[in-house]
Amino acid sequence: MTDSGDNSVEQPRGRRARPATTPRVRMSAAQRREQLISIGRQLFAERGFDGTSVEEVASRAKVSKPVVYEHFGGKEGLYAVVVDREVRSLLDRIAAALTAGHPRELLEQAALALLDYIEEEPHGFQVLVRESPVLSPAGNFSSVMNDVAHQVEHILGGEFKRRGLDPKFAELYSQALVGMVALVGQWWREARKPKKEMVAAHLVNLAWNGLSHLEAKPTLLTRKAR
Repeated sequence: MTDSGDNSVEQPRGRRARPATTPRVRMSAAQRREQLISIGRQLFAERGFDGTSVEEVASRAKVSKPVVYEHFGGKEGLYAVVVDREVRSLLDRIAAALTAGHPRELLEQAALALLDYIEEEPHGFQVLVRESPVLSPAGNFSSVMNDVAHQVEHILGGEFKRRGLDPKFAELYSQALVGMVALVGQWWREARKPKKEMVAAHLVNLAWNGLSHLEAKPTLLTRKAR
């Protein structure tokens, strides 16, 4: 007797239904370029320039090596693009942060902008601070800090004039201040304590309370100027 309630069709034995497959979406040239930049950024951060190969970039992107060469001309070109982007990102952060009018608040904002970048973009920061034989058009972390120092120089120059100090030394002091923040930032990247805001507060404490009592003509106690 046949069961009229079962309308299913029995599959022939030995034949399995094929699983549904998701069609592979082909990336546009712009999307592929962004993917390669992202992969290169991570590899350069982890292994440095010398430890990174076009083969591995291509492997992680699941493309052939010629695709990487087509977009960047080689590892050097990819590295230059990665560094240039990080330089612009960091400078844009600092420029956007400098909104206060008072010099002390500007120092706080600059210090926090750098520490924010270190915390939020560890791969980018690692790329910038690593030594590399390849120079990108924008340079490296040292050149970024140089650009920041020039911005600080204008701030200090105005403050020096207001206090009757020689503004020609503003450049020297700006290099000293930015260098101090940059080195502390690199240390804090590994230590991660105290908290970021406390680090910035202590940096500004040293910088501002020192600046607020500058001597017009400082001299050394242990050696006379020649």
